[in-house]
Amino acid sequence: MFVDFLAEAGQTLWQVLPLGPTGYGDSPYASYSAFAGNTLLISPERLVDEGLLDHADLEEQPVGPVDYGKVHERKTDLLRRAYGNTDKTDLRSDFETFAREQSQWLDKYALFRALKDEHDGAAWTEWDKAVTGDDDAVEAQKFYQFLFFRQWAALRRYAHERGIRIIGDFPIFVAHDSADVWTNPELFKLDSSGNPIVVAGVPPDYFSATGQLWGNPLYDWERMRTTGFKWWIERVRAVFGLVDIARVDHFRGFAASWEIPGGDKTAERGKWVETPGRELFNSIRAALGELPIIAEDLGVITDDVVALREELGFPGMRVLQFGFGGDPKKSVDLPHNYIRNVVAYTGTHDNDTAVGWFNSVPGEGSMRTAQQIEEQRQFCLSYLNASGGEIHWDFIRAVWASVADRAIAPLQDVLGLGSEARMNLPNSTQGNWAWRYAPGTLTAQLARRLKELNRLYGRN
Repeated sequence: MFVDFLAEAGQTLWQVLPLGPTGYGDSPYASYSAFAGNTLLISPERLVDEGLLDHADLEEQPVGPVDYGKVHERKTDLLRRAYGNTDKTDLRSDFETFAREQSQWLDKYALFRALKDEHDGAAWTEWDKAVTGDDDAVEAQKFYQFLFFRQWAALRRYAHERGIRIIGDFPIFVAHDSADVWTNPELFKLDSSGNPIVVAGVPPDYFSATGQLWGNPLYDWERMRTTGFKWWIERVRAVFGLVDIARVDHFRGFAASWEIPGGDKTAERGKWVETPGRELFNSIRAALGELPIIAEDLGVITDDVVALREELGFPGMRVLQFGFGGDPKKSVDLPHNYIRNVVAYTGTHDNDTAVGWFNSVPGEGSMRTAQQIEEQRQFCLSYLNASGGEIHWDFIRAVWASVADRAIAPLQDVLGLGSEARMNLPNSTQGNWAWRYAPGTLTAQLARRLKELNRLYGRN
């Protein structure tokens, strides 16, 4: 099990992507719900242990990138079988308790998914308003969520027993085609047909000359304010029911959001619109107390964003891969400029892998020219005093040796994989989120090497 590898390697943190059910493009940042769990993560083997499936229902798991179409088809079939076998187990009472305790979001989410299935996956703005949803289909969706939360809770307990805390992630925005927007359209900037008037993204950046057009609807912050930010408070409460620490995606959006006209095809014509982040987080604190939050403060960071993060006391992020393209005196992503209250990364899910970055070519994965790539590569080698033969370990050593309170490396960097293992290329909609590690790759040698770095740099 992956948790066992982390424990053997002396690690104490495991960072995961958002855990919600993935929607458009299979992206965990385009989820059908900010509260529900991703049922694709349910273990069929555990369902066999609980008497919900038979061993004959299982089949050999493929290796290599995830084929989401096949996974959805196979997992849906297994979950339906499991639901049909509930009377053969003693889970009914636990399920009913879960459904009652989570009814605030679960009832509407289950209805949303049942209706979406009835409409062959069409977006909610295209549904027949007369369709009400089959009761058994709604109940099945609730049961699938029960299974996810039950299994995740067991995994989290096991991680805690092994001394590992989980860093979760909650996206600042939600998908338009989601139970959240369908249930609460008044909290978003939508027209009378339910379509977004403006959508989220960022202006031209490192990854794209036309910016990133995410397409998420933007919040009607004035309406949110009149409710005391109730939806946000409940959302944050739900996140901390699953994880121990939370990374807040796109933190700069809590100071100002890049609003793009709803019909635009690129993010270029957007504008920055102020958002009430300070008031929001103060309301969250008043309701839930102090929370362990990491602010993803990457991208176009202005003084007001820095001031907000510092006032709230959240640690920011430093990404070594970004450090080699700036002034060594000023680049906050170079280890000699780190402060303690940051989380240092070799790269993130949006970056190429360390090996991929080092071997990158113009026009693939970033806006850098051939000259910029070569200059950054040479600076990287000089800065790390490296030959390039194990550039991924040079990256890991650099962030582990820094003064940053926390240091994290994507598993792809630990394994030394190239661009074929990249998790996501921003502003693209195909070929993302599909990488998974192969059986047998998490070796004792890797664990020992990570553990030794922990010992050397006092990260035990």
